[in-house]
Amino acid sequence: MRWLNLSLLILFPIAWFAPLIRAALLPVFGMDEISVVTGLQSLWRTDPALALLVTFLAIFAPFAKTLGLALIQFGLMSVRVLPALQFLGKLAMADIFLIALYIVIARGAGRVTIETAWGLYLFSGCVLASILIAWRTQPPTRPTITGPAITGPAIGPRKE
Repeated sequence: MRWLNLSLLILFPIAWFAPLIRAALLPVFGMDEISVVTGLQSLWRTDPALALLVTFLAIFAPFAKTLGLALIQFGLMSVRVLPALQFLGKLAMADIFLIALYIVIARGAGRVTIETAWGLYLFSGCVLASILIAWRTQPPTRPTITGPAITGPAIGPRKE
């Protein structure tokens, strides 16, 4: 699982720049490619406050969660941080962004020509892998002592 998690540190940024969909008002005109980054760029032009929030939730939170899980998996960070990473994962909006994108595609299908691109599959796979990795990364259980107790010489007052 930890190598899959490390691969997400490379695949997530690729998926953010990869074309998710191609859209055009009419199929005769050229199609525009839409990616996570181009969508965020458009949002930055119209509403910077919302763009800041969405950028944090769609890009920084999932990446920080993935990096934190990698550090835990390789023993470079304490497992006590895991609850904070799980909270960060709940803030991470990659999966919600993906669902919203599917809804937009379904609603806009009648008015515009939309084609899915390879980045949509890559982004979907990254999101699903991230959810699986976070689910499989659990804090280790405390070891329990089993078997007979170790006994040594009795300590107490000496009898003479």
